[in-house]
Amino acid sequence: MADVDATDARLLLALGEDPRASVMALSQRLGLARNTVQARLSRLETNGVLAPLDRRVRPEALGYRLSAYVTVQVVQRSLADVSGALAEIPEVVEVTGLSGVTDLLVEVVARDADDLWRITEQVLAIPGVQRTDTALALRRFVEHRLGPLLERAAGEG
Repeated sequence: MADVDATDARLLLALGEDPRASVMALSQRLGLARNTVQARLSRLETNGVLAPLDRRVRPEALGYRLSAYVTVQVVQRSLADVSGALAEIPEVVEVTGLSGVTDLLVEVVARDADDLWRITEQVLAIPGVQRTDTALALRRFVEHRLGPLLERAAGEG
């Protein structure tokens, strides 16, 4: 993944404020040539700087009102197999490897408590999973954000 310079950060901040802005509108707003904006956007996409668009869709809009975090302890050397099996469960929205006693932090969404039970049973049934603990997310106090970091990178913070 390529580093983001101050101009990229300004471009990303502008996109964050108006995700549907045209290249021409971004060009005018930032005082950059249209070709420069287009080239930078292409590079940011190609280099994986921009997350997939589905990251912006809220699970609640799809009927998944519950969100939970499942910590998973895995048999040594089974991490890749367990991660692959977790990726096959549609309600698993993110899996993060951790250091320490717990090996994986798995974010899941569910329609209700019974659905969450079903999902956690699926996780427990994966070969290589030793133990799980589930914590229901009650409220998000700070939404996922990178704006303050982008402002700093753009020289605005």
